[in-house]
Amino acid sequence: MISKKAIQIFSVGIIAPLTLQSCQQNAVTNSGDADTLTGRLVITGSSTVAPLVSEIGKQFEGENPNVRIDVQTGGSSRGISDVRNGIADIGMVSRGITPEDDDLSFHSIAQDGVGIIIHQDNPVDSLSDEQVKQIFTGEISNWQEVGGEDAPITVVNKAEGRSTLELFLDYFALSNSQIKPSVVIGDNQQGIKTVEGNLFAIGYVSIGTAEFSVSNNVPIKLLPLNGVMANGDNVANGSFPLSRPLNLVTNGEEDLLTQAFINYSQSAEVHDLIKKQDFVPLSR
Repeated sequence: MISKKAIQIFSVGIIAPLTLQSCQQNAVTNSGDADTLTGRLVITGSSTVAPLVSEIGKQFEGENPNVRIDVQTGGSSRGISDVRNGIADIGMVSRGITPEDDDLSFHSIAQDGVGIIIHQDNPVDSLSDEQVKQIFTGEISNWQEVGGEDAPITVVNKAEGRSTLELFLDYFALSNSQIKPSVVIGDNQQGIKTVEGNLFAIGYVSIGTAEFSVSNNVPIKLLPLNGVMANGDNVANGSFPLSRPLNLVTNGEEDLLTQAFINYSQSAEVHDLIKKQDFVPLSR
């Protein structure tokens, strides 16, 4: 069960109710004009994707005044579960397709990377993949062992169900049971705030979210991975090794409104919104 603290609610057009109604009740009809869309979409899932989808939803509503889009977070696992259970029309998932997802339809809308972050004032400028693994598994526990100050390392890990955790574990060939965290957090903002407030913390978050924070003078920095700088340009050109697609997920039985929103989210009309979120638009 997801706690209220774990769920952020993005109100797009109207205030979304705390209790989601089944998307089965959100019928979509044509109002005589074939170009007029009417109805309400409930979209739940990844905290990485939600701010982007919220902005897309506002723009979509502006072009379709009889439509309301309600966006709620809670993690990629929640998005998938809600779609499977008929609670949400669309799920937001910030990872690729797995064999367990063969009952669902994935619709990519952008790309993102996951980067290692430390405090801006930490003198360490780079870590090898092996050093990152050793830090997160507790084999290295002091910054002095990797060229930093003589201080214990605060390891910030993500909670179960977070796609950034899954991507991190897959890349470093780790299981979550091997991680020895000092702190376990939920979304990207929690991770950034934790590292911002602790000179000796290390964590991992969406590159887009981290770059946005750095541009707003939050005292964190992204570390390169395999010598490749963690930034949007390198995610776009495919050189950054720890990257992922950002997806909308459905049950494969999209109604008129659902399909229209997906098509819009994949169109060039939203590329400016994607870039403002520091994500990378798809080449189409």
